[in-house]
Amino acid sequence: MMPLKPPAIPEIMFVEDNQGDVRLVFEAFNLNQIPGQITVATNGADAIEMLHRRGEFAKTPVPDLILLDLHLPRTSGLEVLAVIKKDSRLHHIPVIIMTSSSADDDILSGYQSHANCCVTKPVNLDEFMKLMKAIGDFWLSVARLPSRELRERL
Repeated sequence: MMPLKPPAIPEIMFVEDNQGDVRLVFEAFNLNQIPGQITVATNGADAIEMLHRRGEFAKTPVPDLILLDLHLPRTSGLEVLAVIKKDSRLHHIPVIIMTSSSADDDILSGYQSHANCCVTKPVNLDEFMKLMKAIGDFWLSVARLPSRELRERL
């Protein structure tokens, strides 16, 4: 019998310019014991450089899951999403749009741009923690993501 390989810790990219939201996500992952190594990009342009592993971001891990704010400096979340979904090496990565906006147009634009999921960030701390737990439970426990070995062949 072959020994079982322990599951890899999921790599999560969080693209968010609001440092308060960044702290909340780290806290939610910690309190809810959500497995994951989180890499943060604070603007859309850096997120694209990280995803393409260019320049100072050459060693950035390729994420298993992306949490993406819509309203970002330098390059918008929708522009980042378009880059991801047009790149054959990246388009399989699930992208969850996390936005403060509850505007139907923003949600529709996210889905039209092939986001896997769109959620509105709650302003209530308890609701925010519940949302992050639900995201972790579904995307990192229920959903099956492509293995790193398979992704590296792309």
